[in-house]
Amino acid sequence: MALYGGSFNPAHFGHTHVAKECLKRLGVDAVWFLVSPGNPLKADADMADFDKRYASIEALTKNHPRMHVSDIETRLGTRYSADTIFALKKAMPHTNFIWVIGADNLASFHRWRSWQEIACALPIAVFDRPGYSITGLNAKFARRFGRFRTKAEKLGTSCSPAWAFLTIPRHPASATRLRQQLGKTWLASADIKET
Repeated sequence: MALYGGSFNPAHFGHTHVAKECLKRLGVDAVWFLVSPGNPLKADADMADFDKRYASIEALTKNHPRMHVSDIETRLGTRYSADTIFALKKAMPHTNFIWVIGADNLASFHRWRSWQEIACALPIAVFDRPGYSITGLNAKFARRFGRFRTKAEKLGTSCSPAWAFLTIPRHPASATRLRQQLGKTWLASADIKET
């Protein structure tokens, strides 16, 4: 199972593009979108409320039987990915999870709480994003865990630490650009247009 956490502020077709690639290339049964109650590395003033962000990703995934949107972090009371991961692994010890991030997150992964413990807890699939490949692959995480890099198709059966960098057809969507273009009007799913 792929765990795809994020703010989804707002969700866009780039997120579902990555999820489809997860299903195709990682051999997972499903992708869970874990909508964060708040990102400790982002300003709260720039964050829409949880229900609006949740609705934005739910609108994009509602017709896909293998994509599920979850409020598990809100229910668990977790704000940090590490806490969520450890809680899910404890609750579902027989489930093979893969953590999904974009190359932009790889570049700053060393700033996440317990980042090395996350890397040792479950395999990580890193998806390429425009403008972040070189930065991500030269970041502290990639240097620290370089010898554990593997092929995407092996992640589901790999012991942690293990990570793969997946180059996929790039999608131009950007939550930052959407917020700039739409302002507060992005809140209605009809306002989210594929570009």
